[in-house]
Amino acid sequence: MALTLYVDTSRWRAHQQTVLQEFPDTVPVCKGNGYGFGHERLAEEAARFDADMMAVGTTYEAARMKDWFGGDLLVLTPFRRGEEPVPLPDRAVRTVASVDGVGALVGARVVIEVMSSMKRHGVTEDDLGKLHASIDDVRLEGFAIHLPLDRTDGSDSVEEVIGWMDRLRAARLPLHTMFVSHLRADELARLKQQFPQTRFRPRIGTRLWLGDPQATEYRGAVLDVVRVAKGDRFGYRQQKAPGDGWLAVVAGGTSHGVGLEAPKMMQSMTSRAKGVARAGLATVNRNLSPFYWDGKQRWFAEPPHMQVSIIFVPLDAAEPKIGDEMRAVLRHTTTQVDRVVDH
Repeated sequence: MALTLYVDTSRWRAHQQTVLQEFPDTVPVCKGNGYGFGHERLAEEAARFDADMMAVGTTYEAARMKDWFGGDLLVLTPFRRGEEPVPLPDRAVRTVASVDGVGALVGARVVIEVMSSMKRHGVTEDDLGKLHASIDDVRLEGFAIHLPLDRTDGSDSVEEVIGWMDRLRAARLPLHTMFVSHLRADELARLKQQFPQTRFRPRIGTRLWLGDPQATEYRGAVLDVVRVAKGDRFGYRQQKAPGDGWLAVVAGGTSHGVGLEAPKMMQSMTSRAKGVARAGLATVNRNLSPFYWDGKQRWFAEPPHMQVSIIFVPLDAAEPKIGDEMRAVLRHTTTQVDRVVDH
């Protein structure tokens, strides 16, 4: 019995095709845990729609993916001089974010990242003049820009890309290919109209694999059920049951990513109020689980264990049985399932 990711395969693939039609020349992204599906599965899907290149997060991911995907592998983490060498085939393309990095990769296939308003990494405008002496020694696949998801200052993503295209052109650097991230289809169309000689390649992960939430569902198998009365002690810390009901032992624990949560950016009073409420409940050991049963989100009976979670089901709900499955709402990028099942 397992924590399972169920995939409505036809619906999932139909969504992929919608994205690919909206964004021609897409470079599918497969990094981290493979967006919940795993690297091997996403490599198979990319091969199905004839992708010529996949983007991966690190050289270590590229080393694994080379056996599953036969096209080019774009490594998104920038090369840094002195990094641990990882054997990669010639079809691997390294992202570089510094003039020094370009100079250290003589003969390699490279994509040069420019510094965007993300301010994460990239060459600056002052670096462009220095690139001329270095790019002759590498096989330049193009430039890249990674844009922010939100623009709270009202600025325009397209204008930011155009600004960089103009700078690169003024520096007499080749503009045959530009890799972009986080653009809408209409924004991409504006860029293609403005620069018809440039091939724009959108790098897409979340929108491609997770853009249709109804195509996937997590479920944890019920492994055991124990009847409890209010006040009964249970678990590692011998807490008291909050009421009459059942303790359901469900597949899915911290090793799967259950109970782990990334920090959230709270931009409204409502989101802040909810955060304060959650924190207040946590101080009295009340934590909502990601598992749903009988139509309601259920509470953790205690913090999740390594491979299972203990869920309290009150007496007024349907009794869970061994072999049942509880639906779970989990973050794809932090969840490691036991199996993926197509249906």
